[in-house]
Amino acid sequence: MKVLWDFDGTLINTYPSYARQFQQVLPNSVDKQTIYEQLKISFSHTVSYFQMTEAQEREVRNLVDRISPAELLPFEGIEQVLRVADTNVIMTHKDRRNLLRILKRHGLDQYFKDVVTIDDGFPRKPDTASYAYLHDRHNLDLAVGDRAIDLIPAKKLGIQTCSFQNSQVDADYHIDSYLEFFEVVK
Repeated sequence: MKVLWDFDGTLINTYPSYARQFQQVLPNSVDKQTIYEQLKISFSHTVSYFQMTEAQEREVRNLVDRISPAELLPFEGIEQVLRVADTNVIMTHKDRRNLLRILKRHGLDQYFKDVVTIDDGFPRKPDTASYAYLHDRHNLDLAVGDRAIDLIPAKKLGIQTCSFQNSQVDADYHIDSYLEFFEVVK
């Protein structure tokens, strides 16, 4: 199987740490659960939802960039799934430097044949350009993501989709744990 992966919230459990960074910048009245729920839509949606200033957004992004990779843990069972896939690729809005330092910290960099990051200049998800690029290079079978914007481009290109920990998203498959992956996606 040839799989396209989202990164944040799909391979690595980043949202709890991101929510803490937002909480440092936002007023004390904003609770972490509300931030987390908005992050599950998108980072830019969260900034918009809380009507953050450009300075606040920059501060959050700087705080996020300084999170230690040791704090950002892979989801349980992800390495077993990556190990058996024929091809793994990533499409993320994260910058390449931070992506690679997190993957390397957890020994996951060895599983990916190709990576597209925000540094590559493709339009942001849910635009299909980056997915089409990766699909043309690798003939992908499945796209895995935790948000609608991760799966919309794949659906438009005819690639099967798997939603991770989000049953609200339109997808061919839904899983809550990578321990279920082999049962659901055969």
